[in-house]
Amino acid sequence: MTFAEQDSVKGNDPDRAVISVALTGALTTREQCESIPYTPEEIAADAAAARDAGAAIAHIHARTDDGAPTYDPDVYQAIRDEVRARTDIVLNFSTGALHAPPEQRIAYLEAVKPEIAALNMGSMNYAKYSTEREDFVFDMVFENSFGEIEQLLTAMAEANIRPELECFDAGHISNTTPFLDRGQLSSPLQFSLIMGVLGGIPATVESLIDQVRRLPPTARWQVIAISQDQWPLIAAALGMGGNVRVGLEDNFYLPDGSMGTNATLVEKAAAMTRSVGREPATPEQARTILGLEDE
Repeated sequence: MTFAEQDSVKGNDPDRAVISVALTGALTTREQCESIPYTPEEIAADAAAARDAGAAIAHIHARTDDGAPTYDPDVYQAIRDEVRARTDIVLNFSTGALHAPPEQRIAYLEAVKPEIAALNMGSMNYAKYSTEREDFVFDMVFENSFGEIEQLLTAMAEANIRPELECFDAGHISNTTPFLDRGQLSSPLQFSLIMGVLGGIPATVESLIDQVRRLPPTARWQVIAISQDQWPLIAAALGMGGNVRVGLEDNFYLPDGSMGTNATLVEKAAAMTRSVGREPATPEQARTILGLEDE
């Protein structure tokens, strides 16, 4: 059995890849990349351009107008309204935060009700190290306890929001076990395998294969790889029948080293998808592939 056949059993579509675009992130700034969108209007314009380039899902962290992270339900509502005025792309809101309590993140989920919300499935050391500087660029502990996960899952279930289970380390996949046992999660599950964060899964093809083999039989999955490691891992995931994510939250650069935009990063991912004989899914097709229409 080929990888594509294995992963069609896991719930992905061997003929179509769902491309997500992570538009903003929480830590990236215009000092690093001038194309980072901040305002609801800028985020929506990038979402529409990414949709035209081949993205089916927009993963969004809200920002203030000066670029700071915000968890204000009014800002998330403005983002939703601006995006919906321009495009049918699937909305995926982040629930990740270094300091905001779960209640603050739950407030905008309950108010705005995106189709998907990303949920980090465990705690970890979260760092970036520069060998040139021989120093850490940042060094944090990213905390997400089982209690916090449970609070967020409960809120998502009540708001009819699909959790996207973000796994930064190998143990995070098995962290679904207690929630499956208690009926707070149900199959098919939707996973993001995040690779290349120091403290988490190494950004190698061998690690990707290992993580996919650990997934439940009916799981849908996508790969998220950080910086230039993104491109070889996207190539591997596409060949394995997986879905993929690009965008300025994860990586600023195209394979040739030139600075990208959200739209040009998606264009490259779409071209790579076609090069392995698959097609980028439209938002409507992505809703079918991921089972969102059943919820």
